[in-house]
Amino acid sequence: MWLLVPLAVFVAFNSWVAYKNAIEMATVVQDRMLLGAARIIAEQIRYDDDIFEVSVPPSALELFESAAQDHVYYRVTSSNGTLLAGSEDFPLPRAPARMDAAVHFSAQFRQQPVRIVAYTKSVIAAPSETTVIVEVAQTLHAHKILSDGVWEHTIQQQLLIMLLVAGLAWIGMRRGLAPTMRLRDHVQNRQPSSLEPLDATPVPNELVPLVDAINHYVGRLDEHMTAHDRFIANASHQLRTPLAALNTQVDYGLRSETIDGKNAALRAINGGVQHGIRLVNQLLTLSNAGAISTRRLQHAQKVDLVRVVQQVFEELAIVAQDRGIDLGFECKEEQICLTDTAGLLDELVSNLVDNALRYTLVGGVVTVSVERHDGAVLLKVEDNGPGIPESERERVFERFYRIDAGKHHGTGLGLAIVREIVAAIGAVITLGSPINHSGLIVWVRFPVQQE
Repeated sequence: MWLLVPLAVFVAFNSWVAYKNAIEMATVVQDRMLLGAARIIAEQIRYDDDIFEVSVPPSALELFESAAQDHVYYRVTSSNGTLLAGSEDFPLPRAPARMDAAVHFSAQFRQQPVRIVAYTKSVIAAPSETTVIVEVAQTLHAHKILSDGVWEHTIQQQLLIMLLVAGLAWIGMRRGLAPTMRLRDHVQNRQPSSLEPLDATPVPNELVPLVDAINHYVGRLDEHMTAHDRFIANASHQLRTPLAALNTQVDYGLRSETIDGKNAALRAINGGVQHGIRLVNQLLTLSNAGAISTRRLQHAQKVDLVRVVQQVFEELAIVAQDRGIDLGFECKEEQICLTDTAGLLDELVSNLVDNALRYTLVGGVVTVSVERHDGAVLLKVEDNGPGIPESERERVFERFYRIDAGKHHGTGLGLAIVREIVAAIGAVITLGSPINHSGLIVWVRFPVQQE
């Protein structure tokens, strides 16, 4: 249909042009007939004894015989305005014609539109300054019949061509789109769980980029679903283990007959519940950070990073004190504002500091610093713990991955959450080792536009 719209516009314009051409052609034919009749009449004019003799031969009027039954009028006048023959009230041309030349014009005569020719002719034996003007007029019935016939014939040809083009276009489109229709049927008949790439071989070249884009999307969707399934499996495993331990501890407390045994079971249950609460909270945080990273940050506001670090220190001060860890904060500015949403900065700093406290040995040192560097804001968390081997620094960002899991009681989600938050806010995270001692340094470089 969209192919036919411009074709229909072209046909309409071409029909208008054809109508104008038909009228012009009919006018040319009529003018030639009028001029022929005027010449025949002019050739029969004689000048004898200072008198013009005018006779109109039948052949001059037979030129106009047709089924249209047009009226034909004529007039012959001398150059001085004397009527020699014909109708006296005949219209005059706006400008006289040159010698042996004709002027064609349209006018109204006896309440009918007519086409007139005025032909100027010199007569033999007449004074040189004396000429005759022969005018012949015809009504426009035959003119209209001729122009309408030519125009209708042209319209029929145009419509026939349009129908032919429409048919050929329909056949061509059906054949050209057949591979696309087969691809559509293949996609509609696929199972919901099928993530196999589409075959672009039978598809027209114009649609190959679309099929490639769909295959690329299917590949990314496959990776996302695989990671989603892996996350659910890992989360189920991580939740099953503390629940099984809690069940064992409850059974032990119920079987114990002493107050000390029951208290020990309750303390173990309390520790297990706290671990489970932390695991669930981190899973929710990880899910929230991942959701935000897939869309633009909305409802963002300015947050003081210095104040965020101070609040995290207040929350984790007891943990550092219980383990005898020197927890310090270095910043030369009183306030450094960044764009934050949904409390992501608080989660970022909390997970980095908590991770450092958990992996730093008793009596160790954890130092957090905030500074401006090259127009950006740089957050650094440094500890003197065992550190992370360079070969493991990429894997520690994976969910539930822990180094020496038997020695530390973490969830394996802290750095995974940090990476999701960093991706959501457009920052960059880097891991390194201190120069003068063992341990780990984590740098988070916030983008310039978020200051």
